[in-house]
Order: sequence, then C-alpha cells, then structure tokens
Amino acid sequence: MKRILLAVVALAVIAVGAWFFFLRTSGVPVYAVNIAATHPHDPTAFTEGLFFKGGALYESTGEIGSSTIRKVDLATGKILQQAELPAPYFGEGIIAFGDKLYQVTWQDKTGFTYNLKDFALGDTFSYTGEGWGMTENGKNIILSDGTPELRFLDPKTMQVASTLTVTANGCPVAKLNELEWVDGEIWANIWQTNLIARIDPANGEVKSFLDVTGIAPKSDDPDVVPNGIAYDAASKRVFVVGKRWPQLFEVKQGAAVSNSAQATQLTTCSK
Repeated sequence: MKRILLAVVALAVIAVGAWFFFLRTSGVPVYAVNIAATHPHDPTAFTEGLFFKGGALYESTGEIGSSTIRKVDLATGKILQQAELPAPYFGEGIIAFGDKLYQVTWQDKTGFTYNLKDFALGDTFSYTGEGWGMTENGKNIILSDGTPELRFLDPKTMQVASTLTVTANGCPVAKLNELEWVDGEIWANIWQTNLIARIDPANGEVKSFLDVTGIAPKSDDPDVVPNGIAYDAASKRVFVVGKRWPQLFEVKQGAAVSNSAQATQLTTCSK
C-alpha cells in the first residue's frame, strides 16, 4: 500500500512539474499571421521606422550615408517625398506628433524634427543611450533603445516623463525595436527574431506574440529581418515589413502556434 501511495505521489509531483514547465514556457500565446493584402516595397530600403497617416506610409531607412525619411504611396511603393540624413548619422525610428515628424538616430544621441508637410528640417533634440524605434499614444512619444525599457517622452521637451519595463512571462524582453500603437497596445518588433510583441502599456506585460516567419523572405543576409509595423486606425489595417523586403504585407492574426523556439527562449529568461 505504501508503494502504491509513493507511486501516486511521485506521479503527482511529475504532473505538477510538467504543468509548471508548460505554463512557464507557454504562458504567452503565439499566433501566426494571415496575409490580407500585399503591396510593393523598395527592396533596397533598410527599414528602421514606419507609420501610416493620411492615406500614406511614412518610412525611415538606416545605414550611414543612405539614411532617409520618406512618404510612400501604399499601392505602388513609389516615393512621394524624401529627405536625406547626412553622414555620420544612422537614421532609426520616426513618428508624427501634431504637425511635426520626429526622428532618432542610432548611436549619436541626436534626434531631428521636421515639418510633416514638406519635411523642412526643424529643431534637434538629445537623449541618452541609443535610439531604436518610436511611436505615440496621443499624449507621449514612446522610444525604444534596444533594452527592455520603453521611454515615454514629452513631445514639447523630449524629456522622459516615465518609463515602462517590458516582460514576457516575468522575463525582461530586450531588443525591442520598431514600435506601433495599435488599439491601446504597444506592438514591437523584437530584433533578430520573427516575433512581434503585443505589450500592455499599463504594466509592460507581453499579452501575446505574432510570428511572421511564414511571410519573411528567405535570405542569407542577417540584416534582412522584420522591422516595420504601421497601423491604419480608420480601417483597422496592420502593415508589416522588414529590412530590404521586396513586399509589405497587410496582416491579420492567424492560428495559434504550438511550438515557437524564439518565444520559448524569451519566456524562460534564456540567453
């Protein structure tokens, strides 16, 4: 009888351990994406920032000597308007707030403002650390810097009003890159992965991941990674693209993904 009892206890312990491990590695849902529409995209664009406004896409491209901000026609991919960022600056995220367009640079700790209408150069601003992605929530400009911490900036002063640490299953999520505000959530590309994190701005927790593996082009170039999210709030359309991708995709959430090695790594605090 004691042997039977011990066996039952052992099985219970194993079951509890397996249940805990399952929750630990699968506590954040992962979903594939379905393609709703496809649009042309400049295959030479080293995309660092993206947003949708007034029926057009606005995109920033990186790399020293070829960094730009662009207004792009969604249907044709044609560049309607462009401003170049001279060396030594490496352009990163962009966002519009009011009648201005804001741009950060990677490691120069310098940001630029432009007139949204004609891209006329305005003031500069400074910040500590690196500049990666940008979005806005109607009150603040939100900046990512490659760490798990997002900064909420006052658009008038570009000073930090507050910060938010992003976690997934209790694990800090680093390499947050291009950002987008989507219906009360912060969406973020996670650099060097095919995952987009959907973040609760109230507590920084990742609610779910979108996995764009199925639409990412196959390439041996390690820089050809997903990096660009734009949202058309009026039509509830989400657009995603990547660096040097030949196409931009309108996507919708698809089926649940049962096994994502990248998500498991992020949610188990692995390095």
